[in-house]
Amino acid sequence: MTKRHRKTLSLSLYLNYFVHGLGLIILTQNMQALSHHWQTPIETVSYVISGIGIGRLLAYFIFGQLSDRYGRKVFVNLGMLSYFIFFLGMAFVRDSQVAYGLAILAGIANSALDAGTYPTFMELNGNQGASNVLLKAFMSAGEFLLPLLIASLETAHLWYGWSFMVAAFILSLNFWQLNRQKFPPKNQASAAVVKTSAPLSRLRRWLATIGLAGYGYTSMALMILYTQWISLFVTRELNYSSITAHLLLSLYSIGSISGVVLIFMSLRWGVAETKLLIGLNLGAFSALLVVCFTTWPWLSMVATFIFGFTAAGGSMQIGLNLLLKLYPQAKGRVMGLFFTLGSVASFTIPLITGWLSKQHIGRAMRFDLVISLVGVGLVLLAIWALGPQQSLVQQRHRINRIDHHLVSLLNQRFDAVTTIGGLKQQAQLPVLDAKREDQVLARIAKQSRSAAQTPYLQAIYREIMLNSRTYQQVEPIKIMKTQEDLTHD
Repeated sequence: MTKRHRKTLSLSLYLNYFVHGLGLIILTQNMQALSHHWQTPIETVSYVISGIGIGRLLAYFIFGQLSDRYGRKVFVNLGMLSYFIFFLGMAFVRDSQVAYGLAILAGIANSALDAGTYPTFMELNGNQGASNVLLKAFMSAGEFLLPLLIASLETAHLWYGWSFMVAAFILSLNFWQLNRQKFPPKNQASAAVVKTSAPLSRLRRWLATIGLAGYGYTSMALMILYTQWISLFVTRELNYSSITAHLLLSLYSIGSISGVVLIFMSLRWGVAETKLLIGLNLGAFSALLVVCFTTWPWLSMVATFIFGFTAAGGSMQIGLNLLLKLYPQAKGRVMGLFFTLGSVASFTIPLITGWLSKQHIGRAMRFDLVISLVGVGLVLLAIWALGPQQSLVQQRHRINRIDHHLVSLLNQRFDAVTTIGGLKQQAQLPVLDAKREDQVLARIAKQSRSAAQTPYLQAIYREIMLNSRTYQQVEPIKIMKTQEDLTHD
């Protein structure tokens, strides 16, 4: 595939995840409107939302394996068609049982998109981790814009179903565009993500697998619970206005997008995924503490932005990347396992929080703290089991940083060489001073921390000194100028 074709295909795949971002919160953001339309309690809407988790649970693991067998494009198309039916149907349905079936279809759509899209990006010869994280940016963009759209519809007293229709329209346009593109061959690995760390023991591999797979549950649960209950929590428990509630969710999405950008750049710069994962999860827990217990709107806004940055900025994708590196020959199956556990979260969290909300909405919201704390524990377990992680990309970035300092120091060395050349000419001394070069090589041997590396370091310095002598001879004008400057001084 040409670079242009890869970019066009990538854009279509990313646009699907913008629509997916709309689909993730479109039911929660329309909870009150749907409750009124169906003439049911708001808890019923929460139970309908749990159907998304059922759909994911039914489809993820199967689709992941079938994607390896039948190719990616089939499942991307299946996801788009399923989402299209969901958006159109949910805009008009009046029966909550039919709505539950449509919610299941939305979960299947999510599973199909992931089964086709994540492996496709692995096979596009790009940076696997960075590409997967960037998907989250488009999801976050959808999550950011949807509350603004719904707030505008509410202000103008327009039909709530327009939010569903907009999503369906975007999908229909993208369906035509995507099917004009050619997908890369399936099961094609990317050389940019070759793992170079030492093999793990069987026990450590299992502990890392348990930690990362479990994180597939907690990372999804953390975001689902927050987006489902934050608006009702701040309006009913903290007496914030409806506009402030919608603004908080938008700030969460802005934080998520900002986090994706920073994480994307960090991965490209070679920052270790394990370090990012620890920092993001500790930050998410701290921000959630503030959100759950503050009564100051401005502080809620700051904490919500930080929570979006840390919890929804791509940490889930980082966890998936680490798990994929443990089992590089089973991409579809591993992805299916990780997202299957996320699907269990999509199913169970609305049920648990629906029950908790009957007692107190604050309890439903603060249950997110328990989930966050468990997630931190699973991350620490996995990272301890994995040990120090290294990759080709990370080590190349490390070399780049070292080379940057070396070039600066060599520039300074050549400046000193120029001055010495001038002094030698003034004293009528030869350019070559063999005794001095032997002293330099002896000092290098003494300073070297590795006896095995010493001969190679000396060979490098022989070349440096050879090029220094050559530089003195081909830069007579600079040397003469140095002499004049020394004379004047």
